[in-house]
Parts: sequence; structure tokens; C-alpha cells
Amino acid sequence: MKVEVQQIKQRFGIIGNAPGLLRAIDVALQVAPTDLSVLISGESGVGKETFPQIIHQNSPRKHGAYIAVNCGAIPEGTIDSELFGHEKGSFTGALADRKGYFEVADGGTIFLDEVGELPTPTQARLLRVLESGEFIKVGSSKVLKTNVRIVAATNVNLIQAVSEGKFREDLYYRLNTVPVQVPPLRERGAEDILLLFRKFAGDCAEKYHMPSIRLDEEAKHILTSYRWPGNVRELKNITERLSVIEENRDVTAKVLREYLPDLSVQKLPVLVRQENEQRTFNSEREILYQVLFDMKKDVTELKKLVHDIMAGSVPPAVQHEEYSAHPIPTAHPVAVRQAPIEEAEEVEEEALSLEDVEKDMIRKALERHSGRRKNAAADLRISERTLYRKIKEYNLE
Repeated sequence: MKVEVQQIKQRFGIIGNAPGLLRAIDVALQVAPTDLSVLISGESGVGKETFPQIIHQNSPRKHGAYIAVNCGAIPEGTIDSELFGHEKGSFTGALADRKGYFEVADGGTIFLDEVGELPTPTQARLLRVLESGEFIKVGSSKVLKTNVRIVAATNVNLIQAVSEGKFREDLYYRLNTVPVQVPPLRERGAEDILLLFRKFAGDCAEKYHMPSIRLDEEAKHILTSYRWPGNVRELKNITERLSVIEENRDVTAKVLREYLPDLSVQKLPVLVRQENEQRTFNSEREILYQVLFDMKKDVTELKKLVHDIMAGSVPPAVQHEEYSAHPIPTAHPVAVRQAPIEEAEEVEEEALSLEDVEKDMIRKALERHSGRRKNAAADLRISERTLYRKIKEYNLE
């Protein structure tokens, strides 16, 4: 291991010796003295936010400003003002001139986290800054100059976003001058996982003045075999919960299993819609919700089919062709006459759209957290900007 990399690990508290992690640190160090734009990619929870600080602190700009901006947490209607500033009276609530981050950070570094969440108009403004160092405040016509180093990070596939028209191709190549890939925890190996566990357990023990927890051999095997979809952040969360809740400082495999999500949920296949469009999922929760929605839809359609057959509205040929594998006994004529008309209406009412369920989930999350959008967004595992947009879309304000 290079001496510089080891020093950086100690300075920034980076734990682990996985080749992919060491390579990411080395690339960050190599690009730091330049002014090239850097794009840090990796799954949520891998620790991408450390690398812009490594780049800034090892660059000629280290005495300048360092500003970290979470693009996904700023509402779409105000993000241009936050980044580029605005003139007094340029919009409702603009009571005075305001400097944006690009003006404040002149001579320093700006870290744009979740850059894939930027709206398309803001992407065009950012591209201009990257190409010429020029920007215009909201409500102004005066061109301003800035000398800012931009480091961006994303946990989404920007190439796919470009192909779907959600992210500008020219901006992607401008940001991706030097790519830094931070590996997920599951690819860093058992050694790194156990090192991180001991570090988090030790930190928690020191903070709360208690003995550090330890794992038996079987528990270590389970810990290192788990896929860690939430990466280092999830490992830290589970370690802290174990440290605080468990009285016995020796953690067995049985106890550890109670803190890990159901592993069977991770093995559920990606679902395919009727239109043969494959849908990907960001969390086990989304997979579970989709399974429940599809089950409800199937039950609803089956109820409607039974009602239609009893009412005589489905031809026998159709019944035989589509449902021959599950023959339904012929209903007695009296049953047809007595079948309540309200049944069809009830079947229709039971068919909830995904939009209805999403709206209800957002409403309940806001109620649980007393309207605090940041907490609700974390509960729903979406960005604050996405939650803000959904609230406006569903008129939940």
C-alpha cells in the first residue's frame, strides 16, 4: 500500500484494505492537484461523501471554500436560486439579492451530491459553468464569472439516465472527466466487513460507556455472507442497535439474525409487468409492496371474473380458453338471479392503483413524522426533492 494512501485513510477515518477501495483513494489523490471535474459513483451508503473532501484537502484550493450541496434535497423550484443566486424581486419571496453557492465558493470546491437529481434546466446552467465558468443569477441578465472546482457524486446509472433523456449527455461527459468508483460493501470482502464492525462497535462502546460487543464464529459468517444493500451505512446502523439493545456482549448467530432483514426477501425475482417491461427495485420494501399489489390485483380480477360468469356475461368459449386450467362450477340459475348488483361495484372499488397506494404511503409517512419532510423522505427511502414533487403532485400540502 502506498504511504500516501495509508496516511489519507488515517486522516479521514477510512477503514478497510479492499483493492477497489484503495484504488478509489489513489485515483482521488492523483487527480486532486488538477482542476479536472470528478464524478464519484457508487451505491447509496458506501461513503462517497469522503472523497470530495480528500480531493479538496489535497488540492491547491484547500484554503478556499468547500461547499457540499445535496441536489436531491433542494426543491426543484428553488435549486437555481440556491446554486446561482437571485436578484431582489425575481420571484415571490425574493426580498433581497442573494449569492448562490457558485459565487460564494469562488476559488474553492463545490461537491454536488445526487447530481442525477438535477432538473434539466439546471443541468444546462451547470454545463455553462463547466465550459466557461460563467453563470447568471435568477432574474438577472448580467453574466458573472466563477473559478470553482466541481466534484459530483451519484448513486444512479447516469448512462442509463442519458439514454432515457433524463440527463444531458454533454453534461455527463463534462462531469465524468475523471471517474472514481467506490465499491459496495459486499465486494470489499469479509476482512473489511469485520474491521468496520469492530470499529463501529468500539465507537459505540466508547460513546455510551459500555463494553464492546463481540461476534461468535457463526455470527461472523452470517455477517460477512449478508449482501448489505445499504452498505456501510446499514452495517453501522445494525452494529449500533446491537450495542445499545443487547445486554449480552457476546452476540450469537441467533441474535444477529433478528437484526438482519429477512434474507428470503432478497431472493425474490425482479417482477415483469404485463407489457413485458422489466422493473427494477431499489429496496426490498419496494419488492414486497409490488408483490402485495400484484396479489391484490389478481384476487380482484378473479372476483370480477366469477361475478361476470355468474351474471352470464362471459361466453363459455372464453371461459374454456383462458381458464380451462381452473374450471369453475356452473352456477345455479337461482344464484344468478340473486347475485347482488353491488358486488360488481365492490370489485371495482377494491382495485387500487399504484398511484393511490403511493399517495397513501406518503400521507401516512408525513403524519408519522408530524409533517417533517426530511424524516418522511428518509422513512420512504426517497430524496427530499422527490418527496416535495410528489406532495405537490398529489396535493398533500
